[in-house]
Amino acid sequence: QLQLVESGGGLVEPGGSLRLSCAASGFTFDSYAVGWFRQAPGKEREGVSCINSSGGVTNYADSVKGRFTISRDNAKNTVYLQMNSLKPEDTAVYYCAADPWLAVSTCQPDPRFASWGQGTQVTVSS
Repeated sequence: QLQLVESGGGLVEPGGSLRLSCAASGFTFDSYAVGWFRQAPGKEREGVSCINSSGGVTNYADSVKGRFTISRDNAKNTVYLQMNSLKPEDTAVYYCAADPWLAVSTCQPDPRFASWGQGTQVTVSS
C-alpha cells in the first residue's frame, strides 16, 4: 500500500525557517518523482517544488525560488523541503505526492497521482 506521511509543519514568524519531511512506504520509492504542493484557504492547490526519482532534476515555483530547497534521500525513502525566509503568503497546508509520471518540469498537482500525503499545516505569522 502506497503511503506518504508529511511532518515538520508549524507556526513560524516571518523570516523564519522550517523543514518539511515526506516519508514514503509501500512502494519502490526511488522509481517515483515526488512533488510538494500547497493549498491556502480559498485557493486552488498549487505546485511548490518537484524532484525526479534520482534527485538530479528539480523545479520550483517562481514564488519560492531562492528560498526553498527540495532534496531526497532514497536510502531513507524521504523527501525534504527546506523553507527559508518564510513569508505570510507561504501559509498553507503542504502536501507531498508521488507518481512515476509526475512531470517535474511543470510540477502541477494531479488527483490521479499514485499517492498523496495527508498534509501538514504551515503558518507564517508574527
